[in-house]
Amino acid sequence: MCGRYALSRLPDEIIEEFEITAGLTGAILPADWNIAPTKDIYIIRDRRSASGGFERELATVSWGLIAPWSKDSAAALKSQSQAINARTETVSEKPTFRSAFQSRRCLIPASGYYEWATELGIYPPKQPFYISSTNPDQPTLAFAGIWDQWVDQNGESHQSAALITRPAVDFLAAIHHRMPTFLPKQRWEQWLNPAFKAVDQIKAMLEFDDPASGLQAIPVSAKVNSARNSGPELIAQIELGEPETLF
Repeated sequence: MCGRYALSRLPDEIIEEFEITAGLTGAILPADWNIAPTKDIYIIRDRRSASGGFERELATVSWGLIAPWSKDSAAALKSQSQAINARTETVSEKPTFRSAFQSRRCLIPASGYYEWATELGIYPPKQPFYISSTNPDQPTLAFAGIWDQWVDQNGESHQSAALITRPAVDFLAAIHHRMPTFLPKQRWEQWLNPAFKAVDQIKAMLEFDDPASGLQAIPVSAKVNSARNSGPELIAQIELGEPETLF
């Protein structure tokens, strides 16, 4: 799973890197090295343009998909906190996710994300790691995501998103059994296209060789455990004692 991530890039940098043409819709968010569920986050999606086609925008939504059938704000918040991640194996089938997966897909930009070692790996249980890109041409990670809109009892619209996870592979599997699904640049256009609705083909876009390629993981301090903490010091590498090793 992925329960915390970081984004220190400015909106203008994200707009340039992801070739966004429609600018930013919604609030400008501060750099945050400890983004937790239900916080406001950036997503990248396609929207209908005045000419009738699609244009790419950067939008602000909250993290955790609100179930469409939520009856009130309390139910919405509860459903949201339980739906921060969708699994590749079931995202097209689960009632909370399947409609969004078919027609409301997005990318979630991140400077990196955190994962905590499980007792099944070679590292001390609950040791946090920070995973980020080593690719200078694509420094920002692109999580595959889905978004949706819920209207509350007062008629106010709330937009939310979830990221899609998959089984962990390679060195990441030594830390945790799940990892976010990252999409390479050549798949962004089709993934974001809301007119592309062939579920089997959409699911196939989440599969590719070597999904951990271009990533690195470093151990970091337990300061990230508290959502109140944020700052670049959270991603500073720490030393692990023997017999743990870095990769």
